[in-house]
Amino acid sequence: MRMHILFLQVSLLVLLSATGWAQVPRPAPPPTVAPPLPVRGQPLTAVVPVDTARVFSLRDLAELVFANHPIVKQAALLSERARGQVLQARGGFDPKATSGFDRKLFGGTDYYNKWANEFKVPIWLGGIDLKAGYDRYVGTYVNPETRTPLNGLAGVGLSVPLGQGLLIDARRSTLRQARILVSAAEADRVKQINDVWLQAAKDYWTWYYTYQQAALIQEGVELAETRFRAIRQRVDLGDQAPVDSVEARITTQDRQVQAEQLAVDLQNARLVLSNHLWNQDNQPVELPARAIPQPARVDSVTRQEFARLRERAATEHPTLRKLDAKILQLGVEERYRRELLKPTLNVSGTLLSQGDFYRPELPASYSFGLNNYKVGVDFALPIFLRQARGQLQVVRLNVRETVLEQQQSRRTIGNQVTSVYNSLRAYERQLAVQTLTIANQRTLLQAELQKYDLGESTIFLINARETKLIDLRIKQESLRASYEKAVAELYYYAGTRSVNGE
Repeated sequence: MRMHILFLQVSLLVLLSATGWAQVPRPAPPPTVAPPLPVRGQPLTAVVPVDTARVFSLRDLAELVFANHPIVKQAALLSERARGQVLQARGGFDPKATSGFDRKLFGGTDYYNKWANEFKVPIWLGGIDLKAGYDRYVGTYVNPETRTPLNGLAGVGLSVPLGQGLLIDARRSTLRQARILVSAAEADRVKQINDVWLQAAKDYWTWYYTYQQAALIQEGVELAETRFRAIRQRVDLGDQAPVDSVEARITTQDRQVQAEQLAVDLQNARLVLSNHLWNQDNQPVELPARAIPQPARVDSVTRQEFARLRERAATEHPTLRKLDAKILQLGVEERYRRELLKPTLNVSGTLLSQGDFYRPELPASYSFGLNNYKVGVDFALPIFLRQARGQLQVVRLNVRETVLEQQQSRRTIGNQVTSVYNSLRAYERQLAVQTLTIANQRTLLQAELQKYDLGESTIFLINARETKLIDLRIKQESLRASYEKAVAELYYYAGTRSVNGE
């Protein structure tokens, strides 16, 4: 058997010499100690210090996203728009002054000279309108019903709805709904920002995982190159079979190919993360190539924290808050539609006086008093009320639909929080097992190197053990990145956001 192996080695040496991959050993020089292989895989176990000046942390990303991201700024406009709608609704209660003037003079005849003025102040309570006016209707052909003294006619009065509009009217309904919409808009703003942050956090940990992959493969390339150089020197000295140098070279080339691909993946991951980076001038910026991610910190989310998040999700989640606001809004609308089932009954009264009422010598019979007034009553009632009843029925159906949607959303949100928390627990267990697996694989690699030094192993087995160790460490980083993404999802489904669990 030994003679057979020796024959194969000599044959391979001749073949490699003919193709230029190896050289025939020259006559033995003075005794020289062959260079050892890389020391027991230490580069795969040593802790490399991190240059903190180059670290682009998750908190750095959060500060930039929350301060400068266009969608975050756009979300802030939702609340401003809602406040603008409230201001617009308040306009229904603004005092209003009106004035109109008409005159006709033809053929020396003053047909009419009309000047009407009114100042109306809507009052919130009872839908009352307070009115004050001054009219001057004079001329040959002015209607006697509207004719006034030459000094005009002043009046102060009220318009009161005793039926429809007494408890709530269109103005009060619009204003109340607009105020409720502020809460809905704030919930929309929070949800939109949470959406942006969840995607940014996921892209950050994708970048982290790609960076760790590239670093581990590059570390493997350096180890393979060092081992190849050491083996080649041993082959040159005739202390090792040439086939080992071919094996070492293939491993080096394979890892170099992986490193090239991961360099492209890392660049692309950096570009994806840069989508979330903007400066104060609303200009996009790119993540520097020298920037590195922070180390993953797998902090356990305690059961107390989980209970707090689940309770928060059930009460303060933006989706539920928006549905709460919608239910309140529909409640106001339903109340208003019920009010429209009442008959219209408006009573108005105005005390009158001559236009120069400020003169103390004015006779009492022409000044403000109970003997000088104008009153009016308006009444209307649709016979079947089909329009009002139909509108009320639609609003009530919308309320029921929204309540059912809220119930389903609350259950879905609670289950999402629980599901992500279960995933976190699973990731923690997997990481614990993965750590033990890596330690055992390092032990195997160390033992394989020792056996190789004793001539009882091969380069193929060493490379296999080392490659397996690299793969296990890459899988560990994948689990860490997945854990961090799950933490971001946990807080997102709870209706909030977190940077490193804070």
